[in-house]
Amino acid sequence: MTRRLGRPRSEVQAKADFSRIRYAQVWEDADVLLEALRIRPGDRCLSIASAGDNALAMLTQHPASVVALDLSAPQIHCLELRAAAFRALEHPELLELVGSVPSARRRGLYQRCRPLLSPDARRFWDAQPVERGIGRLGKFERYFALFRRFVLPFLLSGARVRELLTPKPEAERAAFFERHFNTGRYRLLMRLFFSRFVMGRLGRDPAFFDHAEGSVSAQVKARTRHALTELEPAHNPYLRWILLERHDSVLPLYLRPEHFATIRANLDRLSWQRMSLEEYLAQHPEGFERANLSDVFEYMSEEATEALLGTLAARLRPGGRLVYWNMIVPRSRPESLAHLLEPRLEEAERLHRQDKAFFYSRLVIEERK
Repeated sequence: MTRRLGRPRSEVQAKADFSRIRYAQVWEDADVLLEALRIRPGDRCLSIASAGDNALAMLTQHPASVVALDLSAPQIHCLELRAAAFRALEHPELLELVGSVPSARRRGLYQRCRPLLSPDARRFWDAQPVERGIGRLGKFERYFALFRRFVLPFLLSGARVRELLTPKPEAERAAFFERHFNTGRYRLLMRLFFSRFVMGRLGRDPAFFDHAEGSVSAQVKARTRHALTELEPAHNPYLRWILLERHDSVLPLYLRPEHFATIRANLDRLSWQRMSLEEYLAQHPEGFERANLSDVFEYMSEEATEALLGTLAARLRPGGRLVYWNMIVPRSRPESLAHLLEPRLEEAERLHRQDKAFFYSRLVIEERK
């Protein structure tokens, strides 16, 4: 289901391009998200849609409803096709359509999903190269494809990539990093490829860095070290996609076989609308218990963040939770909302250390008093 954008508008609407798929996958760790949200059966939930992965993951917790919102029609179409695939395909076929595993029949799999799509989504996907795998078709995923083609060969051979993705103790992971990553070449390539200029034009959108503080590349470099040493690369689906452009059996939560039947059974609890959070909240005064806000405040001024958090807190029921990420824009509950929202700092820090989608500098959990 889609709706036209209206008032009140989100601050980023006037700045960024929402006419194409920006994210063909969700690059936020659903394992961390679900533990942070603590969804209970019967909860009413909000979620930023993005490509739909984590909105679908939320269905594994049996909420009463998940309403997924996005400003971008292509992102809504990504979620709609995933929902159709859960209905029309079996689990191995879903993995093929996404691109997690090899396939020579993705166009045919799409055709089985097509009757379940809205006319707008059908027109959109008919024009897309779905035979490549729908998880490869976003601007951010193309950015990583450039990394694999032009940067990775200067860092690791194919054999070294396989060695990196082989399970090993933490001490061996640290030694591998020192030998193959802690080099002048690595630092230079990270500084160039993950600079604000390059990432803004090839990966995200320049407008998304309007409120950024500090060095993007320094943040990514520090978090990459954490992901390659303190966490186990062999178990990281996000890293595996960056390095190999597939998941194989190392899957993000919504694609794991043990969750397929539950998500399929709960699809009627999921809805989606093309609109801003501000617009949705203005039109729906009823309360909710959980909200996955992605990194939405990354694109907002402090004033806009405070206003939106205030509106969310007013709708959030006691004990309910807001969960979101910071990358290079520090955003969290302002003092003006201290009477409504309680930060869960220790829990957020613990979960952030486990975060396999390692780009973000901070996880924020805020609970309604």
